[in-house]
Amino acid sequence: MCIITTIIKTMKKDIHPEYYKDTSVKCACGNTFTVGSTRKEIKVEICYKCHPFYTGEGKLIDTAGRVEKFQARMAKAKSAPKKVKKTKTKKSPRDTVKIASKKTTKKTVKKSSTDKK
Repeated sequence: MCIITTIIKTMKKDIHPEYYKDTSVKCACGNTFTVGSTRKEIKVEICYKCHPFYTGEGKLIDTAGRVEKFQARMAKAKSAPKKVKKTKTKKSPRDTVKIASKKTTKKTVKKSSTDKK
């Protein structure tokens, strides 16, 4: 016995939506296929035949001109000359001027009268 028919038979009546075993899915690319669903017909924008992940093609979907903006930035970056980064040179210890530091005086600790024995 099929698992789906077992589930359909064991469901409570009048609380679940109607289940259609032969729902047709129509993609914007023209592809159609059937699946099981609670709707009779489903329309999608991208399916497994036109999705770039499954096809391996670099198809871009434009949303509010973002793709053109990105391509313009990439073209600008390629045409612009590369900037040379300035690196800081480390100074050797001989080049630095030694500054005389003040000597710190040590304070002597006095013994209190309770410490004497």
